[in-house]
This record gives sequence, structure tokens and C-alpha cells, in this order.
Amino acid sequence: MDRLRSKWIATVASILIQCSTGATLTFSIYSSVLKSSEGYNQSELDMVSVFKDIGDNGGILSGLLYTAVTRDGAGFGGPWVVHMVGAIQCFTGYFLMWASVVGFLSRLPMLLMCLYMLAAAHAQPFFDTANVVIGVQSFPKYIGTVVGIMKGFQGLSAAILIQIYNTICQGKPSTFFLIIALSPTPVSLLLMCLVRSYENNAGTHCYLAILLFLLASPLAIAIKALRKDSERFPQTCSIEVTPSMDKEAGQVDSLSSQIGEHMNLFQAIRTLNFWLLVVCIACGRGSGLATTNNVRQVGESLNYKATEINTLVSLWSMWNSLARFGAGFLSDFFLYSRKWARPFLMAIILAIITGGHTMIASGFSGNLCVATFLVGVCNGSVWSLMPTITSEIFRIRHMGTIFHSIAIASPIGTYMFSVRVVGYIYDEEASGERNLCSGTHCFMLSFLIMASTTLFGFLVAIALFL
Repeated sequence: MDRLRSKWIATVASILIQCSTGATLTFSIYSSVLKSSEGYNQSELDMVSVFKDIGDNGGILSGLLYTAVTRDGAGFGGPWVVHMVGAIQCFTGYFLMWASVVGFLSRLPMLLMCLYMLAAAHAQPFFDTANVVIGVQSFPKYIGTVVGIMKGFQGLSAAILIQIYNTICQGKPSTFFLIIALSPTPVSLLLMCLVRSYENNAGTHCYLAILLFLLASPLAIAIKALRKDSERFPQTCSIEVTPSMDKEAGQVDSLSSQIGEHMNLFQAIRTLNFWLLVVCIACGRGSGLATTNNVRQVGESLNYKATEINTLVSLWSMWNSLARFGAGFLSDFFLYSRKWARPFLMAIILAIITGGHTMIASGFSGNLCVATFLVGVCNGSVWSLMPTITSEIFRIRHMGTIFHSIAIASPIGTYMFSVRVVGYIYDEEASGERNLCSGTHCFMLSFLIMASTTLFGFLVAIALFL
């Protein structure tokens, strides 16, 4: 049992939970059956997706709950409470949506469907808060890397869920609701008691088969690390770093201290940095989510086959997850080796998203394949960098509450892009009883507007960097 009381086991448990909780990234898999079964037009469907993004990003309650149950002297609770609340919400929301789509419940008013989606997606911040904050506390010198790992496996889980769907119930998107209702619940309930903070005493520097291998690999890494710790470092020890790394880390810590000494939410919102981050997330993450929420309709308008669209959604999730891994690691590397502050990477990412949106607007052959790669990679990178930047500016005591407050900018941006831009223009261009649109004109103006907005976000990120 002592071997289970380790930050390594806590990290693996967090990763395995993250590997089951990426349902919010799979909206395009079931959006068509949701639209047809409930009789929605594109604007109404996009409104449901906005409530998904509100739930996915509106994690203030999860941050407050985490602070309450983990504060010093708390008589009852711990991170497991946060996980349990998330599991209950996830199952309830997606199960009720499945019951409506397959006909067990009568056709729901759009507002009620939006509330079910909100409840299901709102589970994600609860999983995210517990896993990310525990990871940051366990590996304070590698914040970017550990946040990237947690966010990366969350993104990878969407691809895992899609491959399970393609393997066992291809052609039945309604069944996918049941898969995403059941997948996170047993995993989180079984592992939630292992997710807790420990003293920082050590550290280290085709489809379905590959994904399952990636899913199992963290356990092997943790076992190997535990063995090395017990053989080489039986006593408590610190991370071995070079003098130059230690000096650089000290400089970074000193700078972070000057910027913000463990600010709470009310202190943070009075700073310019907070609002610059909000604008960056609204432009980058908001437009990226609008893209993935509508990728099925974009593909259909350009005559992509259903299997090709499903593959694109799965690949999107993989690019997204790899970027979350890579962005965290690269931000650490460039920070310590080149002294490049992380907002500089944010600016580069927003510039690339601008190019991706422009490609989709152009409508050239194969544009969606290239553009989903670029936007998927950059969308994942933004989501990985934002909590890391937040922890450096405002420190980690109230990190869960602050970074989820900044994340609210994402559904605000998604609402403006998905409903007011993409959905509205699509419905204006659509025709016929099925309210469908075919051709490059269906989304050209929408993605040109989004490209212009992310270009503005690039300039804001430059201002944050300076």
C-alpha cells in the first residue's frame, strides 16, 4: 500500500482519468443525429454546442470546490470529491441525451437539451481541476510539461472514444452517447482516491492498438520511476538540476513572484494580464472550438464522405492531444534555454490558426485535411499554455479558480463564432426541407471573419509578451 502513496501513482491515476474524459471534443461525431432527431437548424445545433463549451470551460465551481475540500485543516474531503461530482454530472447529462435521441424520452425543447449538454460537459472542469492542479503541485519545476501531459491525454481520449465507436458501433452515432456517458464514470470512481498531493521528493527528466498502447504506457513509466527511486534514492531527495538550470528557475520564480503573489480571483481580474489572456483565449480557443463543432457540416458542404469526416474528427483529437504534450514541453524548453516567455508561443500559435481558418475559407481540394491539422494542433497548444501562463502570473494557490475563470472566454468566443457567425450565415445560405448548404460559399465568409479575429488575438498576445 505504501507504493500506492506516491506522486507517481497519483500522476498515473490522473492520466488514466484524463484518458476517459475527452467527450467534449467529439461533438461532430454525434451532431448529425442530434440535428436530425431533434429537428434543429444549424443555428440551434450550434447553440447546443455553445452550451457544451460553456460547461467545458465554466469551471469556477470546480475551482472553488477544489479549494474548499483541499484547504489546510479541512476535516472532510479531498480531490476525490471533485472527481465524484464530475462523474455524476457526466453520466446524468449524456445518459439523458441518449434517452432522448433513441426515443425513450419525448422530443426535448432545445433549452432542455442545452441544459443536459451543459451538465454533461460541466463534468470536464471537475476532472481537469483535480488532475492538473495535483500535477502542478507534484512537479513545480516542470509546470508546462505536466500541464501539457494532463491536457494531452485528455485530448487523446477523444480519439480513443472515437476509435472504440468505429470498432464496435460504426454507423450508430446515437450509441456513441451511451459510450461517453459510461466511459469516465467507472474510471474516475475507481481511481479518484489515488489522486492526491504528495511532498515533492523526486523527478525525472491501424489507430486503436496505438492509442491503447499510449494509454497503458504511463503505468510502466511510473513503475520504472518508483523502482529507481527505491533503489537509488531511499531517502528523501530533491530534483537534480544543473547550477544554470537552478539559477534560471530561480529567475523565473522571482519574476513570477513580482508579477503576482498567489493572487485570488478578485485580485487577478483587476490586472491587465488577466484581460489580455481572456482576449487571447476568446480569439484562439473560441474560433478553434467553432471549427471542430462544425467540421461535419463543413465536410458535408465540400462533399467529404461520412467516414472521411469521422477520420478527420479522430485525427483532430490526436493532433490536439500531441500539441498539448508538445506545447507544454516546448514552452518549458524555450523558457529555460532561450528566455522566451510563454506568451510568445501563444502569439505564434494564433498566427497559425489565422492561416488555418483562411485555408478552410478558400475551399481548395484537401483544404479541410490541412486546416484541421493546423487548427487542431494550435487549439490544443492554446489550451495547454493558458493554465501554465496563469500559474506563473497568479501562482497556484487559487490556480484552479483563476484559469477556469479565464477559460470562460472560450464559450463566449464560441457563441459569437458558432451561432452569430457560422450558424447564421449557414442558415442564410441553406435551402430545401433539410436546411442544407453545399459549396465553398457556405462557410467562406464565416472563416474569413474568424481569421480576422484570430489575427487580432495574435496582436494581443504580442502585447502580453511585451
